[in-house]
Amino acid sequence: MNTRPASSPQTGAAASAAPALFVFVLLDNFSLIAFASAIEPLRLANHVSGRELYRWRLISETGAPVRASAGIDTAVSGGLDELPRGAVAVVCGGIDVARATTRGVLNWLRRESRRGVTMGAVCTGAYALARAGLLDGKRCTIHWENQDGFTEDFPDVELSDQIFVIDRDAMTAAGGAAAGDMMLRVVAGAHGPDIAGMVADQMVYTNLRGDEDHQRLSVPARIGVRHPKLSRVIALMHENVEEPVSAARLAESVGMSTRQLERLFRRYLDRSPKRYYLELRLEKARRLLLQTDMSVINVALACGFTSPSHFSKCYRAHYKRTPYRERGVSGPAAGPGAPGGEEIDEADLEE
Repeated sequence: MNTRPASSPQTGAAASAAPALFVFVLLDNFSLIAFASAIEPLRLANHVSGRELYRWRLISETGAPVRASAGIDTAVSGGLDELPRGAVAVVCGGIDVARATTRGVLNWLRRESRRGVTMGAVCTGAYALARAGLLDGKRCTIHWENQDGFTEDFPDVELSDQIFVIDRDAMTAAGGAAAGDMMLRVVAGAHGPDIAGMVADQMVYTNLRGDEDHQRLSVPARIGVRHPKLSRVIALMHENVEEPVSAARLAESVGMSTRQLERLFRRYLDRSPKRYYLELRLEKARRLLLQTDMSVINVALACGFTSPSHFSKCYRAHYKRTPYRERGVSGPAAGPGAPGGEEIDEADLEE
């Protein structure tokens, strides 16, 4: 772990004996695991050092308790008041972050940023920072499930797949345990690797990750495929969702015949290349429908469908509802091959 990365935000702890203040802004339906992963390293840094290196406060837009995505109400100490000089604000997001990012939250973020407050975010909190214009010209990250929608909403923000990103006065973590990785980096930057290492030990955290690590396993690793040529074809499919590549071109790119590629997909994935590709595109379409205000037609185009009627037919076959009806449906997205949809006929794979 680097002790003082050039991009680490200045919390004030290294330059002053005064404890650094972190203020956690809890949005409705925030993620408990991301919040806990962010705040616990601060408490543990105090514990292992025997000194008060950090203080923290929890706030909400109204000053009222906030319900987490797990249904647990969390008390806070106040509302969106002016923060002390040198404080760090960390926006804790979760489910339905667009609704939770209200005008009041946006105005407060902009005001505090102008006052020099360092801004951070965990899980989907980066959405609020981007909506406030605080990530323009900066790199950031957000939970992988929200990346498609984020890219569509904020094309001028450089989105990374890393578990956390610290870029000048902004730090973002993808969610879950990644928030802990980011805070360990912050502790190391301010107080050295020994303190951060002791905090990691207290967390029973044996595998320290850096900002070069990515959020998810490679696609082949996730689905248990170790065949190098099949892995490359799957990666190409993921890289070319908006403009799908034909099975013939995919096969040619790895030096195989189309028939050989068909046999590989049948053997390892129990489906044809066209079916797998279609399900992959439908998975992205569902994320865009649930996370953005894009029209159904634009979602279809972004996922490689030139015919809205064909998109609707395939979507309904896989998810048992039309794209229009999906707007009012919530729940975890089904991945390629997940159960729950009626069978898509091979003839429906072509537009």
